Amino acid sequence: MKDRFFAYHPLVNFLYFTLVLSFSMVLNHPLAQGISLVCACLYAMQTEGRKAVLFTLRWCLPVMLLTAFMNPAFNHEGKTILLYFPTGNLLTLESILYGLSSGAMIATVMLWFLSFNRVITSDKFIYLFGRIIPAMSLVLSMTLRFIPKFKAQMDLVIDAQKSIGRDISEGSLWHRTKIAVTVLSIMVTWALENAIETADSMKSRGYGLPGRTAFSIYRFDDRDKMAMLYLGFCGVYLLCGTMISAFGFRYFPTVRYIGINTVTLSFQFVYLILCIMPVVLNHLEERKWKAIHSKM
Repeated sequence: MKDRFFAYHPLVNFLYFTLVLSFSMVLNHPLAQGISLVCACLYAMQTEGRKAVLFTLRWCLPVMLLTAFMNPAFNHEGKTILLYFPTGNLLTLESILYGLSSGAMIATVMLWFLSFNRVITSDKFIYLFGRIIPAMSLVLSMTLRFIPKFKAQMDLVIDAQKSIGRDISEGSLWHRTKIAVTVLSIMVTWALENAIETADSMKSRGYGLPGRTAFSIYRFDDRDKMAMLYLGFCGVYLLCGTMISAFGFRYFPTVRYIGINTVTLSFQFVYLILCIMPVVLNHLEERKWKAIHSKM
């Protein structure tokens, strides 16, 4: 599916991800965390596909459970005592719930970054920060680009090794280790060679010379202005809600939260329409194209 949100101005894209990532890390209310997690899954499915999301969730769910079990081992606060460890420390319900909340936050951020890496490309990042922090923006954009490129190249190397009878998933442990070392050696060589080629290409293009200009094709049109107003309203409204504790939820010493009323629901609704924005845009675009296609 073509991502309509990708076509928006880089400033709109960056502001959106700044808001959703910031609130995903700050808000610990279960309803808000659920909204962010579901919307992150839906948007990642549109940008990366279901297989990529399911693969990420295979790693996220163990992280959530590990955090839920590890947190009570070090955090013994809370008044609802479930049992005593042999060391005499307490296992409390509040520490388990807090661990689950922390794990959900980590999983949500990882899913948002799946879409972030797809939408905020290296050229967009350089366009936004190239004049402010040129060296840092270049390093970050190259790093973000290198990770998926390295993974794609490693898949090619593994497939090539498999085609000559060196399957990394079969054979004894010693055999698989030898193949893994071979693949690692090939990837290190490729990475060093790629770095040299990149440096030569940058030098031939005049990187670092005084007076060098940058080309960009991005234009801030009326659609982007409306999106900025929309995101600005949601950001300010949610910030006000955070300041007045409309998302108030605490785990220690006992679980306490703000009662559900019209005001708190309004903030949760605004958070929902903020997180779901790209999903709705893509859905409207898909319906539009289906309507056009049906008239042909």
